[in-house]
Amino acid sequence: MQFLNPYILIGIVIVPLLLLYHLFVGRRATLTVSALGSASAPRTLRYWLRPMPLVLRLLAITALIIALARPVNVHTESETTTEGIDIVLAMDISGSMLARDFVPDRLTSAKKIASEFVGERSGDRLAVVAFAGEAFTQTPLTSDQATVQTMLSRLRSGVVDDGTAIGNGLATAINRLRESGAKSKVVVLLTDGVNNRGQISPATAAEIARDLGIKVYTIGVGSRGSAPYPAIDMFGNESMVMAEVEIDEALLRRIATLTGGEYFRAVDDNALAEIYERINTLEKSEVQVTNYTSYEELYMLWLVAALLLLAGEFIIERVVLNRLP
Repeated sequence: MQFLNPYILIGIVIVPLLLLYHLFVGRRATLTVSALGSASAPRTLRYWLRPMPLVLRLLAITALIIALARPVNVHTESETTTEGIDIVLAMDISGSMLARDFVPDRLTSAKKIASEFVGERSGDRLAVVAFAGEAFTQTPLTSDQATVQTMLSRLRSGVVDDGTAIGNGLATAINRLRESGAKSKVVVLLTDGVNNRGQISPATAAEIARDLGIKVYTIGVGSRGSAPYPAIDMFGNESMVMAEVEIDEALLRRIATLTGGEYFRAVDDNALAEIYERINTLEKSEVQVTNYTSYEELYMLWLVAALLLLAGEFIIERVVLNRLP
C-alpha cells in the first residue's frame, strides 16, 4: 500500500496529543460523586465500557487521516518486446581443424566456445552451417538454443570431402538467411585455411551477402608460424607433424569489410573466446520494456471504518452508558 498524499499522515500526531489531554486535563473537570461509607459499587459492563468512547474516537480520527492521505494499491505490469537477430554460425570442419595448437584441438575448442555464445543469445534465431570441401546445413534457423548447442556438439571432421570451400560455406549460410524477416542478419564464419574447393568464389558470396544486407564476421583460427597436425603413418599409427599455418587473412578481411562486419584472428582458446564475446557485444538484440501502472483507491475503506467507529462511540456513550449531556 502507498499514499498519494503522504504528508497528511503527519496529522496522526494529533491522536497521542488528544489522549494526553484527556488523561491530564479532561479528568480534572470530571464531576465526582462521593460514595456512601466504604461500600464500593459493583463493576458492571458499563464500568469496563467507560474508556471505549475515547478509544473509538481516536481510532476514527486516525482512520480519517489515513483516508485523507489517499492510500492506494499499486499494480505494475511490464510488456517486453524483443527484436531478435538471425545468426548463422558457419564452421570449418576440414581436417586441418584437428590441429593441436588449441586444446584439445581447433574444432573442439571452436564448438565449445560457439556453444557458449549460443547460450547467451536469448531471443535470437540461430543456425549452424558446416563446410570442408562441401557445405551443408547442420541445423536451420531456430530459437531453440538447446537444439543448436546439441547440433554444434555433433559436428565432426571427415563427414564430407576434405578441403576448404569458404565460398560454398558462406553461400549456404546466406541461403539460410535469404527469407529471413529479421531486422539484423549476421553470419559468423570461422575457418583455419585458404579457399581451395567449391563452385562459388568467396568474393561472389560476399557480394551477395552485402546486397541482402547480411553482415559477416570472419574469424581466422590458428597459431602463427607452425602447428602440430595429427597424421597417420604407414603402419596406421597416429603421429604429430609440424606444418605451417596458412590462413587467407586478406580474403577474410575483405569479406568482413565488404559486408560491414569485422575480421578477427584467434591464435589460442582465450583469444577465440574473447572474439565471440566481442561479437556478442556488437550484435545486441533490441529489447523494449513498457511499464503499465494502475492504482486501486483504498480511501473509501478507511472512511467507512471511521464512520463505523464514530457510530460505535455514539451508541456506547449515549445508549449503553447513558451519560448526561
